[in-house]
Amino acid sequence: MQYKHNKIMEQMTGDISGMEREDMARLAKEQSSMGMIVVPYEHLLKLYSELIELEQMMSADDPDLRRLAREERQEVLENVVTAENDIINALLPKDSAESAGAILEIRAGTGGDEASIFCGDLLHMYEKYAQLRKWKLETMSMDSEGDKIKEIVLKVSGRGVFGVLMFESGVHRVQRVPATETQGRVHTSTATVAVLPHAANVNIVIKESDLRIDVFRASGKGGQHVNTTDSAVRITHIPTGISVENQQERSQIQNRERAMQVLRARMYERERSRLDLERRASRNKLIGSGDRSEKC
Repeated sequence: MQYKHNKIMEQMTGDISGMEREDMARLAKEQSSMGMIVVPYEHLLKLYSELIELEQMMSADDPDLRRLAREERQEVLENVVTAENDIINALLPKDSAESAGAILEIRAGTGGDEASIFCGDLLHMYEKYAQLRKWKLETMSMDSEGDKIKEIVLKVSGRGVFGVLMFESGVHRVQRVPATETQGRVHTSTATVAVLPHAANVNIVIKESDLRIDVFRASGKGGQHVNTTDSAVRITHIPTGISVENQQERSQIQNRERAMQVLRARMYERERSRLDLERRASRNKLIGSGDRSEKC
């Protein structure tokens, strides 16, 4: 793998004028995938070399040199454990959805205005984290009033987004004295976060006959196209009952496209969950409960 990784690096740093765009994209993807294993492996080899040198220094006559070597050796050993864990994690089989982008849904829960403010705080946190990871955020739909966000749906693009954010799904709770509190009492507020894999390269079949599409006038603070044209769209997948609405854009066509992206993501996650349950049930059936009464 290290040899192949280096050969790809040579190809990409050489003359690429005659290379097709698709071939360049394929090589870049291969190089990035193998680099997650090769780079920590090469770093681990360097750490092993440092350990050998430090062990030789620990046999020196100078006591100060031996003491420094022992201290530095402990630090290198900790780095070795970290590098080995990085390689093990890179070699573990991955869910195919983990390398994809994600649809991030944040909704205010119980707590009134404070829950909406907390929802906005969560949004700012994810925005800052996305900047650090150099991910791209795109607002699909939002229901807000100033810093108070009732609901927002974001598309997060980047490498391995879903794999990083997938465990963020669930109910998030905060206990604090909110800005809306005048008597200094502590309030408990919640917000829900749902992270769905972006089903961009997945073949999700959605029949047009299974969809009910409703159009209505967008709500908001006013302005052109708000409450004047039927630009908002609600799409309901009749067999599953999944419903998505969008009124973020001025165009009904754009709102429909955004709503379909969210619908595809929700249906993809529904199918993944169904398959996980089937595999879990099949596994439990094979291994049983482990009671003494069970026989092969």
